[in-house]
Amino acid sequence: MNKIGFGFLRLPKKGEEVDLPLICSLVDAFMDGGGTFFDTCYTYLNGESERAIKECVVRRKPRNSFQLCEKLPGYLFKSYEDCQTYFDAELERCGVEWFDVLMLHYLNEKNYAIAEKYEEFRFLREKKAEGLVKRIGFSFHGPATVLDDILTDHPEVDVVLIQLNYLDWDSEGIQSRACYETCLRHGKKVMAMEPVKGGTLAAIPEEAEALLRAKHPDWTPSDWALRFVQSLPGVEVCLSGMNAIEQVYANVRSFEPLTDAEVSLLMEAGKIICSKTAVGCSGCGYCEPHCPKKIPIPRHFKLLNEITRYPADDWKLKISYRQMSLSGGKASDCIACHSCEKYCPQNLKIPEWLQTVAERFEG
Repeated sequence: MNKIGFGFLRLPKKGEEVDLPLICSLVDAFMDGGGTFFDTCYTYLNGESERAIKECVVRRKPRNSFQLCEKLPGYLFKSYEDCQTYFDAELERCGVEWFDVLMLHYLNEKNYAIAEKYEEFRFLREKKAEGLVKRIGFSFHGPATVLDDILTDHPEVDVVLIQLNYLDWDSEGIQSRACYETCLRHGKKVMAMEPVKGGTLAAIPEEAEALLRAKHPDWTPSDWALRFVQSLPGVEVCLSGMNAIEQVYANVRSFEPLTDAEVSLLMEAGKIICSKTAVGCSGCGYCEPHCPKKIPIPRHFKLLNEITRYPADDWKLKISYRQMSLSGGKASDCIACHSCEKYCPQNLKIPEWLQTVAERFEG
């Protein structure tokens, strides 16, 4: 069994540009290993994600050899006509004539209201009827009650993309389990994002990793995280952002679903991880473009988690923080405008956490 899809959000870069030659190599290894599903969005990497899809996949592979999922940024729309404008732009950017899956991006209570105002679901239905998309759906970041409302109002959708991983399984904020079960209750197929939570579950505390290694010495923490999501009934695609050949080779391997005992062990490891994690940032970077002080928020949060797990490395990490602050804003530069919070899929109170970073690293 393997359900891995290639997410084109966290792509390798050479300097400030996406590394197209390396991405081509990753695509080749992914497809040679049996992978066919690619995912992008209009807003990913300011359009560079779609350009990489066009150059590394579309222009190099037969159209019937891969599936492409695209997302409309409906929260940017000011009219129903914007649906067609952005859709046409996405077709051109990706270099295709149709999409296998077309989704509305980033639905929550606020963005759903915008989608309803401009009849964005009607647009999805029309494109499907015209044969320009095969399936329709939406990506979702919010409570299960809102997801239930959307699926009740729009039973026509084929698939829902939700954040799904073992660390967020019973989270009150992310509600991975509740959202997953809501999709199944409505008879919808599930696509999973953040199975490794932006790399958080690839480098876990030593105590948690030792617990898992005792069971399967040859499995990496990433193996456990990806297998958990893919073992869930109803999950048809598990998106992974891959930026190294070794990651691709590891991710496309076939495996057996986790047993109940293995899932229980993984949940124990999750409790250890939570106890050693200060802030639940996935590193998606959605917040950064909206910070007026240009603070590298995810990188600051990553350092905060590292210093929480490894307090003995305090002096090393403070040096890294100072160096990082030379090219971006310090945590103390935050003016608490809260612009960033509107775009955080993890629903973090970002200014409060930045204050914690400042206290810990700036003293």
